[in-house]
Amino acid sequence: MTREHPNWAGLTEDEQQPWQTLESRTLVDGFRTVQEDRVQVRPGVETTYQYRPRGPRAVFVLPVTVGGEAVLIRQYRYPLRATITEVVAGGVERGEALLEAAARELKEEVGGVAAEWVALPGFYPQPSISGVVFYGLLALGVELGEAQNEETETIERLTLPLAEAYRRLEAGEIEDGPSSLVLWHARRHLTERGLL
Repeated sequence: MTREHPNWAGLTEDEQQPWQTLESRTLVDGFRTVQEDRVQVRPGVETTYQYRPRGPRAVFVLPVTVGGEAVLIRQYRYPLRATITEVVAGGVERGEALLEAAARELKEEVGGVAAEWVALPGFYPQPSISGVVFYGLLALGVELGEAQNEETETIERLTLPLAEAYRRLEAGEIEDGPSSLVLWHARRHLTERGLL
């Protein structure tokens, strides 16, 4: 595995917090916890904040085959009531290393196994309402096999030339924000290797 991206270590809470939590309660417990806090922004100014607390992590992987093709997915997303184009992605399970999660998701969603991994910058996808952290990775030399989708997933594998994947990105046809950002961060590495 490649080393972690340098920015991964900095995706942490600040030592000094400018807002003070006065009261906290859990609105939704479980996998996607939702918290409601009453906070003091500064003396005399209070507000109520609903959010997903820091802690959940996910990996977003751009797989590139031995032949230099991008492997994307078309996935039905129930909240949107639409099927959209994305990179391979999924949550990091408790106690699981980021690369283990990325390799598992690559295998499950597109049946892929990577020869090489490149860490891309991590990021916060919705910092105004969520403490989740996303970690981008580029999977190179991917050999494709049989996907192992979960029963609750509706996923179609989409293998296309890298140039076409980036044409779709530039045309706004990759509607998923995190996928678009991972593609953007991967471009330099693909260009330096002569793949794009």
